[in-house]
Amino acid sequence: MNTDYDIQGIVERQREFFLSGATLDVAWRLRQLKKLKAAVKAYEGRFIDALHQDLGRSAAEAYLCDVGPVIVEVNEMIAGLRRWSRPECHFSGLMCWPSVVTKVYKMPYGVSLIISPFNFPILLTLGVLAASMAGGNTAVVKTSSKSPACTAVLKRFFAEYFDEEYITLVDGGHDVADRCLEQRFDKIFYTGSPQVGKHVMEMAARHLTPVALELGGETGNWCIVRKDANLKDAARKVAFFKLCNAGQICININQVAVAEEVAEAFLEELKAAFDRQIGKDATLNDEYPKMITTAAYDKCAREVEQYADRVIYGGRGNRENGRYQPTILYPIGIDEAVVNHELFCPILPIVPFADSEADQLMDVIARREHPLAMYLFTSNKRWAKKQMRRQQYGGGCVNEVCLHLMVKGVPFNGTGHSGMGAYHGQWGFREFTHPSTVLYGRSSLNLPLREHPYNDMKPKLLHWFEK
Repeated sequence: MNTDYDIQGIVERQREFFLSGATLDVAWRLRQLKKLKAAVKAYEGRFIDALHQDLGRSAAEAYLCDVGPVIVEVNEMIAGLRRWSRPECHFSGLMCWPSVVTKVYKMPYGVSLIISPFNFPILLTLGVLAASMAGGNTAVVKTSSKSPACTAVLKRFFAEYFDEEYITLVDGGHDVADRCLEQRFDKIFYTGSPQVGKHVMEMAARHLTPVALELGGETGNWCIVRKDANLKDAARKVAFFKLCNAGQICININQVAVAEEVAEAFLEELKAAFDRQIGKDATLNDEYPKMITTAAYDKCAREVEQYADRVIYGGRGNRENGRYQPTILYPIGIDEAVVNHELFCPILPIVPFADSEADQLMDVIARREHPLAMYLFTSNKRWAKKQMRRQQYGGGCVNEVCLHLMVKGVPFNGTGHSGMGAYHGQWGFREFTHPSTVLYGRSSLNLPLREHPYNDMKPKLLHWFEK
């Protein structure tokens, strides 16, 4: 791994390329996006192999969760870019007479920095990059040192298809990331933890660089299962999602609050769903992903050990292959430590509550840090809509999990400790462009109302324009 980069030189060369005006041409951007799509297809097998090396992903999960969504995202960018980038034309208003034409141009920021995480190293690198490219920016990409196989493949990928003055990848640890953050970028997009997100913002503030953050949520994403829910359906979906990437997903379920009236029945369905989908011992199943590092595995194991007396399913792992069983902890109080931080592993605490106190439960959740995702299982659609419209969270589902992430044309991201800004499709284009308003003036028929000297009539005439 080469970490001896002249990052300042890279940024300067990219800024010179941006200032040449090459990226402003929408047709040129479309050609780059089409090249990106073709390149992803050409590297599909290498990406899937690298995801297996880093995370133990099966080929199906690697394509479903990383490679395929990139192609879908790029397709959306290609289909919509001409329409999104078209300048808006506005009537300036009578107060601006005779200069009645104003346009809003969607301008690229310039040189962008994209810092991507280990858990979806292809999707969360190339998906964000597609938005930067669509917006007309250049990009320096800093990938995670925890997923070295994916970083190595991405480095070859960029070197083969794109000039360094347009897109380049730098690898390494936090020291390399800090060296990047010391430079003056025009836009920063960081995906990762709230703690590091704060650091990114502090560094960006030195240059007043606008930042987008996609974070996991400090107190985790809640799933609520009420007594009127379809328990078998809820358990099946919760189990699927918790198994995906071994729980190492920013929008994954951190804990489930289940109505105590149906808690035992739900738990039996959940255990059966885990057994059916991954087998009695997930550590023996080659389709089951592993923890990204030994340190991550050990952290998961220590957390389970603290609640050993309440492990009702799983609770064991294989340190050699990095797999840790999906582990159910029950019963867990709503104020216990395990449900007050993001787990990012296959531990699933279950918090019982009285169904009649569902509103009070939601009030407790609302007073904590905002989650990136929220999931409700209930047949009471009125209650579900009320909660989804009053809570503060990134996005979510009613009687489903994670699929809101796959919907075209809608934004994705969080708020507060779960992020800021938004991307995917047009929202990503907007995130990587800034609107510039330009009024086109006239040199004739200009009224002298705004000019000195002012008299009694001018204020009266100006008020007339308010009508």
